[in-house]
Amino acid sequence: MNSPGEIVLEEDLSRVAPSPALKPGSSLSAQLQDLTDRARGYVEAASSANTRKAYASDWKHFSAWCRRSGLSPLPPHPQTVGLYITARASGAAERGVKANSVSTIERRLSSLSWNFSQRGLILDRKDRHIATVMAGIRNSHAKPPVQKEAVMAEDIIAMVETLDRGSLRGLRDRAMLLIGFAGGLRRSEIVGLDLKANQTEDGRGWIEILDKGMLIVLRGKTGWREVEVGRGSADATCPVAAIETWIKFAKLAHGPLFRRVTGQGKAIGSGRLNDKEVARLVKRAAMAAGVRGDLSEIERAYKFFGHSLRAAWPLPPKWMSVTFKNSSVMLQRK
Repeated sequence: MNSPGEIVLEEDLSRVAPSPALKPGSSLSAQLQDLTDRARGYVEAASSANTRKAYASDWKHFSAWCRRSGLSPLPPHPQTVGLYITARASGAAERGVKANSVSTIERRLSSLSWNFSQRGLILDRKDRHIATVMAGIRNSHAKPPVQKEAVMAEDIIAMVETLDRGSLRGLRDRAMLLIGFAGGLRRSEIVGLDLKANQTEDGRGWIEILDKGMLIVLRGKTGWREVEVGRGSADATCPVAAIETWIKFAKLAHGPLFRRVTGQGKAIGSGRLNDKEVARLVKRAAMAAGVRGDLSEIERAYKFFGHSLRAAWPLPPKWMSVTFKNSSVMLQRK
């Protein structure tokens, strides 16, 4: 068993990969070693890198609170967890830190459950010390979700027109806006795209450019899905043409599709773009284009976010054709 304050980080995932029981002094055969390595890969594929980092951060926070409170994080005790979520809801968990929202507390609970399970332990979230406290937190602090403003077809056209077609950053941002809207993609899915299949370990999908359009293959929480994006009637608003132009001028051949533009806008980094950049881009472009000019600048900055690109899905823009496929859904946008 791990020590009480130990954190399961991304690099520690090998601990939860199945390993055969061997006699003292024996070693793994080449075949068993290969299977062990593959098992570790499957463990990593069970959750995204961002999810694992968030779980590690939540466990670190919980462990630190336990130490300050004179409590032990292990084994899982419902009363300890109940006190912890109470502290999070009331703002008493950390000096100078505001209270967590209900959704954040629920995420922290899920994170704790996952961390305990990686240590072979079970947190009973139905225990009255957790369930009853959580119900009271929801009744006292729950707020209706804030609906982000949907970006419509005419908004996208106005937004891409604010971007500089003569710069690498402008070409990249045009491609992200158009493909994100055309495919109804989450911001994490946009930056998670690779140029081709199986090129990176942290990729969440890839693109295939065809004569009549582009196929986007995505790995989501519920499995794989495909989005077919047809070529638009005009290059200025065609998501496929925007992707082709970005790839050409950025000279991309392998790895992440969307990357940082560095060196005063003249160089392309090798690492994947952070999904927060998509949120900033949507907000910045919407403001520059004057979308929802009837609202104040503060209100517009609050309403537009990365999710705005897919909030209008499946409303169809007239200038692009998209087919969404998975095991049970097919929608045609014409």
